[in-house]
This record gives sequence, structure tokens and C-alpha cells, in this order.
Amino acid sequence: MKLLVTGGAGFIGSAVVRQAIARGYRIINLDALTYAACLENVASVADHPGYAFEQADIRDRAALDRIFAAHKPDAVMHLAAESHVDRSIDGPGDFIETNITGTYQLLEAARRFWTAQGRPEDFRFHHISTDEVFGSLGETGQFTETTPYDPRSPYSASKAASDHLVRAWHETYGLPIVMTNCSNNYGPYHFPEKLIPVVILNALAGKDIPVYGKGENVRDWLYVEDHADALLTVLEKGEIGRSYNIGGENEARNIDIVRMICRILEEKRPKNSPYEDQVRFVTDRPGHDLRYAIDPTRIATELGWRPSVTLAEGLEKTVQWYLDNEDWWRALQNRDGVGQRLGAKA
Repeated sequence: MKLLVTGGAGFIGSAVVRQAIARGYRIINLDALTYAACLENVASVADHPGYAFEQADIRDRAALDRIFAAHKPDAVMHLAAESHVDRSIDGPGDFIETNITGTYQLLEAARRFWTAQGRPEDFRFHHISTDEVFGSLGETGQFTETTPYDPRSPYSASKAASDHLVRAWHETYGLPIVMTNCSNNYGPYHFPEKLIPVVILNALAGKDIPVYGKGENVRDWLYVEDHADALLTVLEKGEIGRSYNIGGENEARNIDIVRMICRILEEKRPKNSPYEDQVRFVTDRPGHDLRYAIDPTRIATELGWRPSVTLAEGLEKTVQWYLDNEDWWRALQNRDGVGQRLGAKA
């Protein structure tokens, strides 16, 4: 299969690219190379004969049409997006433009190509979204594929809008789509603005480890390599027009994640004082959803997929990766927003 991956130089996209190449796919990696993208993420496959890279913005329709015509993909996996909630609070416009307008342009380019090819039944447009579109849970319950949308941030609202566009292009034009909504990802190559890499790198640098509010917010944590495996499973086996929730089955409070990382660092990189002494509780971000949790029954029963990495295993592997790849993350320290408190303007 020849697969066009948008955002393939990003965190999740690069994991998909690496796994897909290993499985024998041919890959066209389309990425605009914005602040969170790193070609180093795919350096291990850059010379593979089945890999091609195209630097382009998904809002650029002419570029999209050229890429579809040149490469003639059998499927599209759409991961390109602005994804950091804090950045969406400070600058929602980028999220509207990329996540909504960009998805529209990609859908139209895909529809034009699919129609020109004779509307092949085996073509797929796989749209990747987030559990954040469902809003916030209380202490009990889980999101299912039929949970009503209730986004609370500019980021989740823009992703919800893109989900609706994809469904509309299927219902109105017949474009063969599948959709997935995932829980919080973590693992190697995670850009250092999200919770887990911030905790690791601040701890190593001897800086304060910031924890929003009281650290009581709960997330379901999904190891990125598991997520990539799930995405390829849905692409290969998912039912057209259907959505699948992908979770890690690893719920934890933010403060518990922080403490687990500190304990791992105590073992791997001990120092004179406990890493947990660096934890500082800071003012919570506006509209911070209390809890996300995914019911993974559909993907488990219909497609036979379950996560393979526990939270303890995944965090240990992640911490070790950052310890072993200092050159990668040091090169990102001067990028826009890294090391700064974002999302406080509201």
C-alpha cells in the first residue's frame, strides 16, 4: 500500500511512518515542518526506497493536488494538526486555520483525486482525532464512539469541527473514510511542551517541575508505538464510515505521572536530593478538563486490538529514551515556546 501521511515529521506521525515502513508500506510523508516537527524523527527511514518526503502545508490546495497527482496514494492518514491546548488558548487562529481549513483542503484534494481515479472502493481517508472532543468526565464513566461532542478548548473545538467535516464528506460525497479518537500519547520523540517530556527535562535540568492546579486531572495514557500500531490496524481492517476510540487502558492523575517519573529518574540518574522536591503546583490553565477516559471495547472486539505497553513500562522506556537522546532534545530548546508557561493569557 502507498500511504500518504500528513504530519509525518511530528510525534505521532513519525511513529506511524517508522512502523509503516517496517511493515512494507510505501510512504509519502507530507509535513509543513512547523515548530513541533523534526525530520530527525524519521531519519532512520529517510534513505529507504519506499519513503518520500514532501514539504507542504495542508492549507495549500495547489500543493496538495500536485502531491496526489505525483504519488497516487492508495490511502491517506491525516495526522497534521496544531495540538497543544495551551498554545490554542494564546493563539486560537492557528488552530482554526490548520485543523479546520487545512482538513477541508485535504478532504477536497483527496476527493478530487479519488474521483479522478474512478472512485476506487479500496481507497481510504483515515482521520485521526482526540478524546478531547468529548469534553470532560466526572469521577466515573468513559467515552464511547457515540458520546456527544462537548469540546472545551479552542484546540478541541477545532478538532471537533474537523471530525464533522470528515463525516460530512463521507455522507455527502461518499468519500471512504475511517476515524479514530485517541487518548493522551507519550513516548519517544515527544516535543518538549507536553507534560511528560517537560517533567523529564525540567527534572534533569534542576528546574521547577510545574504541575497545574493540584495535579488531580486524570488522563488515559497511550504509548505512541501502541497508537501507531492501532492506527495501521484501523486503516487495514476498519469498517468504512466507522469511528474507533483508541485508549491505553492506563488512567492516572497528573501528579501520579510526575511522581512515577521522579522515581524512575532516582534509579537511572540519582542525585543528592529527591527529584520530587522540584515539584511546584502552579495556577491551573483555563478550562482544564478534569478527566478523560476511553472505552476501547469497539476496537478490541471488532478489530482485535489492545494496547501492549503498561504505563510503568512505557514511562520507563520513555525516560530512558530521553536520557539516551540528549542531542535530539537539546536541539529543540530554542524553538518557540519551549520552556515557557503558555496558555495563561485568558
